[in-house]
Amino acid sequence: MRPQDIAILLKIVSVNEPAWKLVPLSQALSISISEISESLNRSQQAGLIDFNKKKINRQNLMEFLEHGLRYVFPQQPGSFLRGLPTAHSHPLIKKVFISEMNYVWPDNRGDVMGLAIEPFYAKQTLAAKEDKLFYKLLALVDILRVGKVREIKYAVSELKKNILNEPSH
Repeated sequence: MRPQDIAILLKIVSVNEPAWKLVPLSQALSISISEISESLNRSQQAGLIDFNKKKINRQNLMEFLEHGLRYVFPQQPGSFLRGLPTAHSHPLIKKVFISEMNYVWPDNRGDVMGLAIEPFYAKQTLAAKEDKLFYKLLALVDILRVGKVREIKYAVSELKKNILNEPSH
């Protein structure tokens, strides 16, 4: 697995469309079609997406996020800089948790100062700004990487609501 694999799977969850297409996914994420194809192959081998690479194995994805993510993609907050808020600093999540310190993905155009959290891939902030649900899912996943017990419990609960709910047909 590579870090961008998580972002790609979460984008498919946020699209919530059983007949999603590779080209729009590539454009929305600013990741090449070949990189997405390689990512889907890795996710299929890991059991996170079905054999046809179209339907996410939502239960497996949730189990991996909850129990494996922090070990496979550990994160230590870095430098204090300008960026896009993530983890408990996400605008919607910030209403739930009070914290003196913000966490951000580095972004020169960001309007918040905080400790840097490495995004899963280079253009993640661009994609997150265009899709509110995708942004929230990524921020919740970052809580799993850097949060405290209470924050992690909240993130797991919110991720389960979004990931385990099957798309409506």
